[in-house]
Parts: sequence; C-alpha cells; structure tokens
Amino acid sequence: MGHKRKTAMNRLSCTALCRLANLRLVLLLVAGFSVQPAASQNNMGGNDYDASAYNLNAQLLAAAKRGDAERALDLLQRGAAVNARNRNGETPLMLFVKKGNESLVRELLQRGAQADTPALDKTTPAMAAAYAGSTQILGMLLEAGADPLARDQLGKNAVIYAAGAGRTEAVVLLLERGVGVNASYGRELTALMWAAGYGHAATVRLLLERGADPARRDDRGKTALDMAREGRHAEVVKLLESAGG
Repeated sequence: MGHKRKTAMNRLSCTALCRLANLRLVLLLVAGFSVQPAASQNNMGGNDYDASAYNLNAQLLAAAKRGDAERALDLLQRGAAVNARNRNGETPLMLFVKKGNESLVRELLQRGAQADTPALDKTTPAMAAAYAGSTQILGMLLEAGADPLARDQLGKNAVIYAAGAGRTEAVVLLLERGVGVNASYGRELTALMWAAGYGHAATVRLLLERGADPARRDDRGKTALDMAREGRHAEVVKLLESAGG
C-alpha cells in the first residue's frame, strides 16, 4: 500500500508541474514573443532566459501598437529588441508604419530594424505603407532594402495594395522601382484591375498612361472594364472605354 501511495503521489506531482509549465507558456504567448528571445549570462557562463528583457520587448510592442513614440524610444534605450515580434508576427517597425510615424520608422531602421520582416500573413511593412499611401515611409523602406515584389499569403504585393486603395503616388514610386505595370498576381489580377474595381479614377488614369493593358483578363476572363462596370464606377468606365478596354 505504501508503494502504491508513493507512486500515486509522484504522478500527481508530475501532473501539477506539467500544468504549471503549460500555464507559464500561455502567459508568455499572451504577452507577445520576440524573434530573438532575450538571453543573459548566468554565473556559470551559460545562456539563461532573461525575463526582464523579454518584458521590455512586450512593452515595446504594446507601445508601438498604441503609437507611443516616446515610450518606444525609452524602451529601446533600455535594451528592448528592435526586431521583436508580437503574436501576429508584427514588429515595432510594422506597427509604426501603420501609424504613419515617419520619424520613428527612420529611427527604427537606423537602429537595425529589418525592413522586410513579414507578419504571419506574409504582409510586409512596405505593403502596409503602400496601402496607407505613406509614400515617404515607403521610400525609406525601399531604400533600406524592402522587396517591392514580395507577396502576401493571398499573392498580393505592395503595388496591388496601393492600387486597390487608390494611392496613386505610391503606385508611381513602385513602378519607378521596377514593378511591372502589367504584372499579374493572385488570380491573374493586375494593378489596373484592382484600381478599376474599386473606382479609383486617378490611379486608373496613371496606370493607363504608364502602359497598363486594359485588355488583360483575370482567371475568370474579366477585364478591368468589366470590373468597373460591375462596381458602377462611371468615370473609370469612361476612361477604360476610351483606352479600348
């Protein structure tokens, strides 16, 4: 009986320890995670997990999500990792790009932020800047090495985000950086189709002037004109009809 009782107690202890370990893991995931987990040197000379540095990373990501530039800079000064990532895979750079904060984006890049780190859905800071029409930020990212041709999990790249949102200046910048005006992406859709489908006349006009082919068809056999008509975008329909779409 004593042996059985001791065995049962050992099993209970193991179960309790496992549950405690799982709870700690969940709490860490809720707090966010870093691409490069912080480490410190212990007294024995080996690597040991640095919970305080990890907490700095979580605070930095929270500050970036709020758009709190002053707090973010303070945390970076205190040792937070510039390329930390949250549960969605977003870095401080991505979060401040979304906030449109040019000075913080510049500061982060100067501190070594990776310009092309994608989130879990494969969206990049350049895509976020293009979608928001933050042309200055987009230019900084491209200068820092961001790939204008990178695609998200749906096959869209920065020029598609810009065209679909009617961000004409961002489209111009991307075309000047070598993005093909007639290149097709997910479902064989072109930038012209995205701009036409959402009724962005100025962007459609720019793309046509740059040589976009209005006769191109997607994988359903539809042209940019078909999409403009379906969306009842009268001005865009006239532009595409005049262009022979």
